[in-house]
Parts: sequence; C-alpha cells; structure tokens
Amino acid sequence: MTRSSDERGTDFMNDQHDHGALGDAEYAEFMELAAEEGFDVEDVEGAIEEAGHGPLPVLAVVGRPNVGKSTLVNRIIGRREAVVEDKPGVTRDRVTYEAEWAGRRFKVVDTGGWEQDVLGIDASVAAQAEYAIEAADAVVFVVDSTVGATDTDEAVVKLLRRAGKPVVLCANKVDGPSGEADATALWSLGLGQPHPVSSLHGRGTGDMLDAVLEALPEAPAQTFGTAVGGPRRIALIGRPNVGKSSLLNKVAREERVVVNELAGTTRDPVDELIELGGVTWKFVDTAGIRKRVHLQQGADYYASLRTAAAVEKAEVAVILIDATENISVQDQRIITMAVEAGRAIVVAYNKWDDLDEERRYYLEREIETEMQQVAWAPRVNVSALTGRHMEKLVPAIETALAGWETRVPTGRLNAFLGEIVAAHPHPIRGGKQPRILFGTQAGTKPPRFVLFASGFLEHGYRRFVERRLREEFGFEGTPIHISVRVREKRGRKK
Repeated sequence: MTRSSDERGTDFMNDQHDHGALGDAEYAEFMELAAEEGFDVEDVEGAIEEAGHGPLPVLAVVGRPNVGKSTLVNRIIGRREAVVEDKPGVTRDRVTYEAEWAGRRFKVVDTGGWEQDVLGIDASVAAQAEYAIEAADAVVFVVDSTVGATDTDEAVVKLLRRAGKPVVLCANKVDGPSGEADATALWSLGLGQPHPVSSLHGRGTGDMLDAVLEALPEAPAQTFGTAVGGPRRIALIGRPNVGKSSLLNKVAREERVVVNELAGTTRDPVDELIELGGVTWKFVDTAGIRKRVHLQQGADYYASLRTAAAVEKAEVAVILIDATENISVQDQRIITMAVEAGRAIVVAYNKWDDLDEERRYYLEREIETEMQQVAWAPRVNVSALTGRHMEKLVPAIETALAGWETRVPTGRLNAFLGEIVAAHPHPIRGGKQPRILFGTQAGTKPPRFVLFASGFLEHGYRRFVERRLREEFGFEGTPIHISVRVREKRGRKK
C-alpha cells in the first residue's frame, strides 16, 4: 500500500511487512515517541523496515570461466570486492555479497573464483553451478556473446532446466550496437530473452537488473516460518575431515558412505529428513557432505561455495570442529560465514574421546581466545565415531533456535535501555556525551535491534549494550544485529 508524504506524518498504522516485528499498536506508539524526540519520521520508518526485512532473496551468477562473471558481480554489488580474473590460483573465501537495485536488497552468490581442474572444464562448471543454483532463488547465467553458446554452456542450461529456478540470460561482452546480433543468437539456448550487457563498461546492466528484480521473489522461497509445522533446517558445516560424514551417519543411523578420503561419488539426495529426539529435522546439503570431490586446484573455493549454499538454506548451523587439532583460520572463516548469514549456531567439538587431560586444558584456553565471536553459542563435546554425548545435540539446537526467535517488546526494551543509560552512560568524547534515547527490536531470526541516539555510539559501547542484552534476555545461540540511528542536529518537534 503506497502512502503520500502527508499521510506518512500522521498515519503510523502500516502493514506487518513495513514495520518488521512490531505490532500495529506498538508501532504507532513507537513512531509517536520518535517524532517527539525530533527524529525524521521517514528515516525511522526506513530504519525499522531495513532491520525487519528478514532473510534476503539470493541471486546466483553462474557461467564458465572467462565470460566476465566476476566483473558482472562487481557491477551488481557496486564495488570491486569480487576477484576480477578467472585464472588458476585466484581463489577467495567470501562467495556471498549484499547488493541493492531500485530500492530492493538481495544477496549475490559469486561463482567467479572457480578454477579449471583435473576433472575438466565441463565437470567443474557443472559442479560450481549446481551448488550455486541450489542456494539461489533466481539465477543470472552469463554467456560470452562474442564466442556464442558452447557445449559447456549447454550443459549448464540442462542443470538450470532441472532446477526450475527463474533464469536471467546475460549476453556479456556486447560493447556496442554491432554486438547486438551476437546476443540475439543466444535465443537458441531456450532460456528466453538474452540481455545484451557489457559488464566491463556497464552497458545494459540496468535493464538486466530490472529483469533480475522481476525474477527474484520479494522474500526467499525458504523464508523461515512459512512452512508452519515443517521440519527445521540444519546445516552441518566445518572444514574437510573434521568428521561431518561420520556425524551424519551416526545421526541417520545408517552407513550410507564409506567414510574415508577415497569415498565414492554416488549422488545422494540433497536434503535428508532425520529423526532425532522424537523430532524430524531436515539436514540440508547432505550430498555435499557425503560426496567427496577431489580437485588439484580450487578445492578450498569449492568448499566455501558449498558451505555458503548450505548455510543459505538452513535455519541453524551446527559447526563441527576437530578437538584434537588447533582451532584453525579455516574454522574461524566458517564460523564468520555462519554469523554473517545470521543463522542460529551450535558449536560441536568432535573426537572428544581422543583428548587427554593436557589437550583438554589447552583446548579450553584456545576456546577462550579464538572463539570469542561465538562465545554465546551452545557447545557440545561429542564423538561422531562412538556416539558419545550425541543426545546433547538436539537440546543445544533447540536452545539456539529459541534464542534466534526471541523478541523483546518495545516497552520492556526501553525500560531496560533506560536502566543501562542511567547506570553506565556513554563516555564523554569531545565535550559531548552521546546517549541512547530509545530503541526497538525490529526483527527476529536473528534478533535485529535499532537504537536511536543523540550522537555516535562507539563500537565498545555497542558491544557492552549487546552483552547486557544477552545477560538480560538470553539470546543464547544467535548473533544479534544492532544498528544505530543518530538524531540530526535540530530542535525538538513542537
């Protein structure tokens, strides 16, 4: 429902989509408070809507090497973050980025870091496209219009048809009108209208992104909570060889694969329904866990892409760490990926039976120093091989999901914030003392707060507020997002 600027000033009763987790009466009361404190009504509305948006729809950009995928991703996200060359040795850890076009936000899964490997170009492109498509709500398929459709392109088209996801066909490297005919020839792929684009110069990207917005749903198909009563979705993630296959076999109570480095390449179902603790859970991307892929090059990138795809589909990430080894940089990257995706998190330390007293002592010290970013996550010490403490996994998952879905009513939150400000005011900086005026929790899954302040709040003070929120309201097992809006310098509204 569209409202005029005049109506915005007085009519605060909008639909649930626009004001996140706030009910109508709560929203109206909050907006009146914001107006009294001198905040711009539209700015406050925008902050609440942004924080309350929930999961973003996901766009995958796929195509064979050297068609300009990474350059196109840079165009879409508006900054040079992706790697801009498809060449051996060019890999990266991050494969998802946030983007915005015409006021709509979405995630981009970048498959541009793929390298040709011993399996051959057809197999490698098919594999990277498969995982990206699985995670996506819509797909941009990039083809080099100067080369035309190749056999590899045709192989990806078959994957796209099987997946049934909306596809936007990007005919790249059309640098001028003379290249339009090359783009038109790509109608032969049977994917609809080819969009002539020069990702290098930006030509045609706007029209292509308009088509992307038409293809993307307003919210992901797997938006949490839409399948009422359906099984909750779990991603079992961790670096290679930490015991994911063993743990999956243990919870599924069946030996479906040989668990070693030479396991076969038979294709299992992508997701599996498994009963634990009397409840059915959906473990996502189990094929990625069960299927061993050996690449001389690009293996780390492949693992990152697969992990990102699994996390995008899940509600809770169970991060498996090998307790017999030092906590590694790769462990930390996987944790960061799950935290940034905003998923509920459980940390499981595997091979606990193999630890002697000395290793347990040093592991506890490592956890204190290396695992600070998820100190709030439930922890279980398990043995995937023997099944030790496996019964603790489900309660930990349920605890994390409960924290992930917790919402604090605005009135209670503001009473709590008032106590914080009175007992622990922000340090004075430059002769001024910024103060939290009020706030609201605009969303859940994960909890997202918007604080409105009289001045800039330092990072350390924001961390303090988050810590106190956790102490007061729980939020065990979930990241918390806190955004701050500062009041512009002007008088209070009369």
